[in-house]
Amino acid sequence: MVSALGSVASVILMIAIGYVLAKRGWFDDASSALIARLVVTVALPAYMLANLMGGYDRDRLLSMLPGLPIPFLAMGISYATSAIIARVFRVRAGRRGTFSSMFALSNTIFIGLPVNIILFGDASVPYVLLYYIGNTVLFWTIGVYGISRDGTILKGKTSAPLMSMESLRRILSPPFLGLLVAVALIMAGLHLPRSIMDLAKTLGSMTTPLSMIFIGIVIARVDWKKLRLERDLVLMLVGRYILSPIVLVLLVRGSDLPLLMKQVFLVQAMMPAMTQTPILAAAYDADAEYAGV
Repeated sequence: MVSALGSVASVILMIAIGYVLAKRGWFDDASSALIARLVVTVALPAYMLANLMGGYDRDRLLSMLPGLPIPFLAMGISYATSAIIARVFRVRAGRRGTFSSMFALSNTIFIGLPVNIILFGDASVPYVLLYYIGNTVLFWTIGVYGISRDGTILKGKTSAPLMSMESLRRILSPPFLGLLVAVALIMAGLHLPRSIMDLAKTLGSMTTPLSMIFIGIVIARVDWKKLRLERDLVLMLVGRYILSPIVLVLLVRGSDLPLLMKQVFLVQAMMPAMTQTPILAAAYDADAEYAGV
């Protein structure tokens, strides 16, 4: 109990540092974007490489495969549920795809990974990555397709195809490529030199503190006076933080999956929406203000 409280306190303190420094004017748009880019393109791939190759072999990786369908099923069901809810409650046209994306798909890496590491330790990382695979594939396919359709409705532009080279490029992000490289090396029985592993571990150690500081920066920039709890927003919040986790619990309940895997999946299902959602909403001329609330 004391350990858990200490972990939560460390998260709050790291976020608070980012918040206070942002309020003091330390970070402009360019510097905060640099932090996000540093985490995604350097720290996270290095962390995945160091963690997986430092503690996993082929048999252990193969033993995790039964859990891979769960994230796809959980988020797929949540996305379908969100589409039904959007129709029943008449979510405004031009924001239904954005609504479904935020309802069903979560921030599994930038927020989910460091939170799980703090709560459960490094043993949680492989299970985080399983959920990340499903979340990434679904977000950059059906998620982006739905958001682009919102822009089509609002502006009459051509929506992006469900499957495209752009979607594939987004799926093959640096963290995902780091995962693939680590898995390939483990399955081939290859080992990296100690100097490379030490470098990856050092770079990967930046992941949690930089991620938490970035969250503090984001919170500091929220204009709370503009927040309006309109019905579409309330429905999305209920889906993101209540219905989606319930779907996950129902899927893993009574299964033979390891307890830690179930716990990590539940934490991932309870994370906030993808930070890329408002960016894509703006890019496709969808309702970016709604996505950014």
